[in-house]
Amino acid sequence: MSLELLSHRHRIADEGDAIDYCFRQNWSDGLPVVPPTEARVAAMLEAAQLAPDKVIGFIPEREITITAEKVAINAVLAGCKPEYMPVVVAAIECITDPAWAYHGPSTTTSGPAVLIIVNGPIARELDINSGENLFGPGWRSNLTIGRAVRLVMRNVCGSLPGVLDRATHGHPGKLSYVIAENELESPWDPLHVDRGFKKEQSTVTVLAADGPRQIFSQLAPTTDGVLTMMADDMRISGGVIGQTHYVVLLAGEHMEMVVRDGWTKTDVKRYLFENTMNTYAHLRRTYRFPLPLKPGDETRIRPLVSNEDMFFIIPAGGKAGAFSSYIPGWAKASWSRMVTKEIVR
Repeated sequence: MSLELLSHRHRIADEGDAIDYCFRQNWSDGLPVVPPTEARVAAMLEAAQLAPDKVIGFIPEREITITAEKVAINAVLAGCKPEYMPVVVAAIECITDPAWAYHGPSTTTSGPAVLIIVNGPIARELDINSGENLFGPGWRSNLTIGRAVRLVMRNVCGSLPGVLDRATHGHPGKLSYVIAENELESPWDPLHVDRGFKKEQSTVTVLAADGPRQIFSQLAPTTDGVLTMMADDMRISGGVIGQTHYVVLLAGEHMEMVVRDGWTKTDVKRYLFENTMNTYAHLRRTYRFPLPLKPGDETRIRPLVSNEDMFFIIPAGGKAGAFSSYIPGWAKASWSRMVTKEIVR
């Protein structure tokens, strides 16, 4: 595949100077980057079999076209291996999909991150972590894929902190927020099958999301006990008013209990839906809804989500420890929807 790169060249004396040069050009997220040499960028494009000028996505609010070459440059900066490039491309296709609605999640003061969930054979081929230390360090694939997406947002789309990215606090997932589902040990169809893809396909699912909330339930002897604790915590979390999405991550010991008790994914969704209700009175007294109280507010109920299918149940995390997690989506589900794309390679 013959490639003619289109980007401007910067001539630097040596690689050490090149790293500092990238900092001075404001191309970094705060960590050192890999200088994007012509050979490294070409290797990324060849791995994804993409021409440099191939359009990956378009941001209408900013009139910005994202080309494969720009994605490749930022994948190199992030430290990706060439074989990660198709995953990064699929994630960029997700965040530029009108359903994800790039402008809202990328500019809001509430500071969501881009949660990326990888499914299918490629997750295992690339060693994308679905187990111990799920959100932690140690996996090049997880950390560099997510970092590449954020660098595209920064360097191509202009989502610079304090400029177009107006997050009040943000959270660490804005550096990288990538996980895989533990499909091999799950009794259920994986997320991408639930979303209409075949099991043998590889996909990326993207969600504008808050940080993970971990729950610890060592005393509960059954699944409903674990979910009761999670629901109690979840009931006043995240987008209580917006009725957003929630990703529920069931880890080892809890997942074993769910399997032992014979619960289906639908059972888990329904239980969480029915046990995360709030009265309007509570929402007004805690200033989530405007005061004053109205007649009937003590008994009038508002669900946490609009329907039970707004809970996405995913087996993932370490085998040891009575821990699971949930991740609230950003704001109202209608403002930015979950998007899934096939990884083409």
